[in-house]
Amino acid sequence: MSFGSKKIRCGRFVIDYSNPVVMGILNVTPDSFSDAGKYYSYKNAISHAEKMINEGVDIIDIGAESTRPGSLPVPKDEELKRLLPVIRCLLKYDIPLSIDTYKPEVMQVVLDEGVDLINDVYGFCSSKAIDVVSSYNCALCVMHMKGDPFNMQDNILDVDIVSNVYNFFSRIINEFISKKISLDRVILDPGIGFGKTFYQNLTLIKKLEAFRYNSLPILVGLSRKSFIGSIIGHDPSDRLFGSISAMLASISHGANFVRVHDVAATRESIKVWQAINQSS
Repeated sequence: MSFGSKKIRCGRFVIDYSNPVVMGILNVTPDSFSDAGKYYSYKNAISHAEKMINEGVDIIDIGAESTRPGSLPVPKDEELKRLLPVIRCLLKYDIPLSIDTYKPEVMQVVLDEGVDLINDVYGFCSSKAIDVVSSYNCALCVMHMKGDPFNMQDNILDVDIVSNVYNFFSRIINEFISKKISLDRVILDPGIGFGKTFYQNLTLIKKLEAFRYNSLPILVGLSRKSFIGSIIGHDPSDRLFGSISAMLASISHGANFVRVHDVAATRESIKVWQAINQSS
């Protein structure tokens, strides 16, 4: 199964997403839910990035502020202190770099450094963020979240989550258009696990095509997340098999980009999935 010939502008690169694109997670935080500061040091972060590159990652997504439920904000100066040494080293590799941030000031600095994609968990709700990115050629990942990381899992509303996500995307895309931001830079992320109930997460995976606004590509980030733990148990670091199953289900339902911790396992699983679906 192939999604056809499709491409997105992404800073220094043009990314073909006619087949699933693997975005590898690089958390340079001391408090990530999934790897608990394992790559917080510069040496470990670069080593892990090189490992992902050798395993065939398509994009590296670097985050310097945890967005796990209950997490607190990190000052922008501290976020940049964590990000900049890693960015400057990895720019020498022929790999697109994504930065997971919602702060316009951070976006400005990392884009001036030469990164290729801004992954905003607040979905560019800030007009200042939109103003910053409008001046660059970077790709933009628009994620849906209810609330903020500290409170997003509190008092979750029982809403039609598909319509809710679709309407959010519609509003942000119209703001992009008003700022003359080309839509061939845009990726949509429904925000699995960000202010959703267990069943809303499952519904979003099954209904990915229902909120594909304007035929834009869809990214899902569900690796090691708590809804997987609700099904199979285990700590986050032991949820590989459940994560792979959820990732393949997402691709089957229309995901074009997958954001993952385990690049080699993801690559091999997609290769087998494709061989089966493309066979005559």
